[in-house]
Amino acid sequence: MKHAQLADLLRPTDLDGIVGQEHLFGERGVVRRMLSGGRITNMIFYGPPGTGKTTAASIIAKLSGMTFRKLNATSASLSDIKDILQETGNLFGADGILLYLDEIQYFNRKQQQSLLEYIEDGRITLIASTTENPHFFVYNAILSRSSLFEFKPVSPSQMRPVLHRALAYLNEENGLNKTVSDEICDYIGHCARGDVRHSVVLFENAYHTADEVIEKEHVDSFDSSVGNFNDDTHYDLLSCLQKSIRGSDPDAAVFYLAKLLLAGELLSVCRRLQVIASEDIGLAYPMAAAITRACCESAKELGMPEAQIPLANAAIMLATAPKSNAADMAVHAAAECVQAGKGINVPLHLQSPLFKGYKYPHDYENHYVSQQYLPDDLRGSVFYHPGPNKTEQAAAEYWKKIKGNP
Repeated sequence: MKHAQLADLLRPTDLDGIVGQEHLFGERGVVRRMLSGGRITNMIFYGPPGTGKTTAASIIAKLSGMTFRKLNATSASLSDIKDILQETGNLFGADGILLYLDEIQYFNRKQQQSLLEYIEDGRITLIASTTENPHFFVYNAILSRSSLFEFKPVSPSQMRPVLHRALAYLNEENGLNKTVSDEICDYIGHCARGDVRHSVVLFENAYHTADEVIEKEHVDSFDSSVGNFNDDTHYDLLSCLQKSIRGSDPDAAVFYLAKLLLAGELLSVCRRLQVIASEDIGLAYPMAAAITRACCESAKELGMPEAQIPLANAAIMLATAPKSNAADMAVHAAAECVQAGKGINVPLHLQSPLFKGYKYPHDYENHYVSQQYLPDDLRGSVFYHPGPNKTEQAAAEYWKKIKGNP
């Protein structure tokens, strides 16, 4: 039996079986009350993995009586969407289609827009899920037509019923009578960090290792840093990735990249790599930002596991590239002056064309003419100091020659 199968076999078939989301599906839960009133609207479920988003969508589909279709945005294409949209015109889609779109953050704008017409006229009711902030990754037109519901991490005590069902199933399946205490169930729930699916995987592994009683040592044999991935670990590993790249260590960089990706942190990695390209490589290799951006977009389009290839290219390229934080230092120095209240009155000749005195550099030799750009109280200030790399030094030498500086 594959580990993932047990979690699917134990998947609840009604709202009462969903654990940990009382605010949505409890007796007074907002979604339960909405469904009891006969209303099914477009919904976006957001929250950590393994908290019941897919389960809830399938139960809602069953209650609705609508034709249920499911797509995962990490692997689905525009043609997959079109195939489902075509169903709305035949007998199978006569009562409307409930489309569950998992990991909607991996759909680009065009893919998301293709759903709008069908959402508008009711041929499709959309339930989308994401582990990211929907305001950053879901097209505004879809957001405005949907209700947002947050799924929260499931506490260890709330996972107990699921693990006891897993125990009963495995005992019956294997003809055994193994036992587990609530204390160990809570420990498994703690190791799973709010992810019910992961808790079932850990439990199943421990079950097959134990003799009669499942103990802590059986769980520890299979628990890993990936399973213990909390907010602190998230930021710690991203920091390790950036510091390894900044330190020009490609081996460490690709190690932390792999560790993050195996924990499902694809989008966080993409954001951090793009920061690194500008913050730590910067003007020493200006193309780094464009290359990194291309690798990240490719990774998001591909999804895992193929996404690790372009991201490895980006991480190793950044780690082995020359480094410069000159631009980062420059903007921070300038920001300090702004925050200190300096430079309020900017030179008149830089403002509206109505103010005379501005010299158009392209009218002069070498496209340069000396004139004042900084405000009077900052005149002569130097924020940018070229880094000691080939690219920035070449630019500095060029401008010394053009400006006639010694």
